[in-house]
Amino acid sequence: MLEIKVLGPGCANCKRLEQMAERAISELGLQATILKVTDYEEIMDLGVMSTPGLVINGQVVVSGRLPLMQEVSDWLAAAAG
Repeated sequence: MLEIKVLGPGCANCKRLEQMAERAISELGLQATILKVTDYEEIMDLGVMSTPGLVINGQVVVSGRLPLMQEVSDWLAAAAG
């Protein structure tokens, strides 16, 4: 099962990124846990200085921008192996 973290304080782009991740998981038929990380200290501990951010299985795949839906799908498919 994949562990996905959506990093951000709850801004519009953070919420949109979470929705994109949920949609990609559904479309790919994956099993995943999505966690919302809003604590700035925890976000900075992950090495992310600007949000939104996305972490898949402990690896930061994007930060500081809203990725394309296809990028999110590709990252999740690759992580699922």
